[in-house]
Amino acid sequence: MPPARAPGEEVAPGAATPGVGEEVSAPIGAAVKLDMSCSTNADCTVKDVGNCCGYYPACVNKGSPTDPAAVKAACEASGMMATCGFREIQACQCVQGRCEAQDSDVPQLQ
Repeated sequence: MPPARAPGEEVAPGAATPGVGEEVSAPIGAAVKLDMSCSTNADCTVKDVGNCCGYYPACVNKGSPTDPAAVKAACEASGMMATCGFREIQACQCVQGRCEAQDSDVPQLQ
């Protein structure tokens, strides 16, 4: 598993695409920078942030822009391939100021 990245930190196109349960960042050159910051659970939502395979859901700030098409284009331009698959996210929660997927068996934090 790659090292954790800070909220909004970017990775270069061609870098490893996140796997199930790993953190997500928009590639450098993408049209948008993901905002994963939060103060409460209500600040977080599931959005398609994209990856080299296409659809990739992640918990981000509800106001964060996303551009899955730009992520896919950066992957194609760099010849990047990925292991496809993703975790189905039912809900998000704010954990230490960062939006994260809520496990179904873990009580929701307020």
